[in-house]
Amino acid sequence: MKQLVITILGQDRPGLVENISSVVLENHGNWLSSNLSHLLGHFAGIIQLEVAEEHFQPLQNALNALPKLDVRIEAGNTEVEPSAREQLNLVITGNDRPGIVQELASVIRHKGANITHLNSRQQSAPNWGVPIFSAVATVTLPGGMDKDEVIYALEAITSDLIVDVEEP
Repeated sequence: MKQLVITILGQDRPGLVENISSVVLENHGNWLSSNLSHLLGHFAGIIQLEVAEEHFQPLQNALNALPKLDVRIEAGNTEVEPSAREQLNLVITGNDRPGIVQELASVIRHKGANITHLNSRQQSAPNWGVPIFSAVATVTLPGGMDKDEVIYALEAITSDLIVDVEEP
């Protein structure tokens, strides 16, 4: 089986996920996981699929034929991460400002950790007077690293940043 990562971007419309999933099914693909979002009227999705080699080209052609969508198909990297690596689910909240995602990503990278999932948003906070940044991030730590080291480094960015660990 061929492992694929599909990214799709285009104008959102009712039934779009059904259309995409029908194309996958009709072309013998197996939908393994996905992260789909609606952002400012656009659909943005990333999908992990598997398909037998003989069905790859028809699947690729059918996905690329979907109207008004930009589709990109990449072969997946099937190397498995070592299971000894600890993963943290972090809930991060603080005052929003330009560059906050870059600051968080930089601290995490400098600690040798890797962001494997990030879901962030800005929300209004009328009682606070400034917009609030909130994020849920999955971070994979290098072997032997204490999770508190990453948490303390993130909280040291600014005094208004709160980092909680969400238990799986």
